[in-house]
Amino acid sequence: MRWRDARESDNVEDERGAGIGMGMPLGLGGIAVIVVASLLMGQSPLQILSLILQTQGTTMETRDDTGAAPDGRADDERVHFVRAILGETEDVWDATFRRAGRQYERPRLVLFAGAVQSACGGATAASGPFYCPNDRQVYLDLSFFGEMQAHLGGGGDFAEAYVIAHEVGHHVQNLLGIFDRVGQARARGERMEGATGLSVRQELQADCFAGVWANRAQARHDWLEAGDVEEALGTATAIGDDRLQRQTRGTVVPDAFTHGTSQQRVHWFRAGFEQGHIAACDTFAPASP
Repeated sequence: MRWRDARESDNVEDERGAGIGMGMPLGLGGIAVIVVASLLMGQSPLQILSLILQTQGTTMETRDDTGAAPDGRADDERVHFVRAILGETEDVWDATFRRAGRQYERPRLVLFAGAVQSACGGATAASGPFYCPNDRQVYLDLSFFGEMQAHLGGGGDFAEAYVIAHEVGHHVQNLLGIFDRVGQARARGERMEGATGLSVRQELQADCFAGVWANRAQARHDWLEAGDVEEALGTATAIGDDRLQRQTRGTVVPDAFTHGTSQQRVHWFRAGFEQGHIAACDTFAPASP
């Protein structure tokens, strides 16, 4: 993937080394500072302290003495990559919204290491990348890409771009009012989890939006190389609910699905990528997505 052809975004905020979750011991003074800061932020001090204690020592283990990530890619190259992919999502969705007579509100992407506090609560690297609709920001620990390649069976530049585009896809959903409609349906008691639940439908639509982005970006740059699409499809397969459950539980429990099966994730990414428009991504209409 010739990702260096893309414009790098200015909307990446690097919070790595911000002072929490860095594997360093907490003294009484440090605890006092965290308690005061959490109270000022309106958060529970116990929640934040628990989050930090859970992540003590995890961040420093993800890089060797050279500062390289687990798969050997230099950290600064990864940051340039993230900025380039985010920049391309901005340009694609700017144009898409403009054609619809609307203005696209660009999200910020926050890089963190080990643990982070968002407007949706605390999270750790183990949570994986996520989008918070409350502050309209994407959160990413770069070590996830190494874990994805080493343990999940997915990886590669375009696969990583798909992951970022999926989270930006959630932002697009938020701007289109889909988050609000799902929240209203939840309040009415409609089912969230399960193979046909709203959570799965929402995640699959973000996969489809990632496919739409990939289609438009390819039309703009012709930047995909042999094997790139297979990388993304392999990653979609690797992070399907059924595959992850089989790996962790030894069995598949459809009632606990939250993101969709490997087959569903591949199907909806393909739908967006092959058709290249949002209308292809109505995952809420079929009886079974």
